[in-house]
Amino acid sequence: MAILKIARMGHPVLLQKAEKVPDPTAPEIQQLVADMIETMEDAHGRGLAANQVHVAKRVVVFHPPADLPDSEDEVDAEDPPVLALINPHLEVLDDERETGWEGCLSVPEMRGVVPRFSRVRYSGTTPDGKPFEREVSGYHARVVQHEFDHLDGILYPMRMEDLGLLVFESEFHHYLASPNDNDLDEGDDDETND
Repeated sequence: MAILKIARMGHPVLLQKAEKVPDPTAPEIQQLVADMIETMEDAHGRGLAANQVHVAKRVVVFHPPADLPDSEDEVDAEDPPVLALINPHLEVLDDERETGWEGCLSVPEMRGVVPRFSRVRYSGTTPDGKPFEREVSGYHARVVQHEFDHLDGILYPMRMEDLGLLVFESEFHHYLASPNDNDLDEGDDDETND
């Protein structure tokens, strides 16, 4: 495995639409997935899309937020398993949107408030060739939409409605303490950071 270089905002690879992978089980895709996971972990990210590591293929890896079962004792929220999907697809389930803070490994040291659909269904193929599908809401839906946007050449600032809410991480504490933060989701303090 290898730690790959992460493209930063301004690099053309982040603006192009990624290509479909003909064989999700191909050895080069297996290697890419392994390298992406190692890169994501090394950078302390929540997720990573292949074009963020200069490979314009429809591949994403991410830590899906833990679904909360009846008892929180059943969930290890600190260490969710990494999910890798090839040729993923997203379906919006309703028009309701939520705003929340997001960060990105390709937009380092910054955070912004982004509106996202609150309920989605996503699907794709796992690296072992099995189909995968899941319906999610809230923060999980936010993470998925953020990662899938990368595959279409979209960075989170392009989704922002108010660039006044694009801030350096070193200044983020001002927004957490601000009384004008009422319209932002309180729970998105643990923002998306891919």
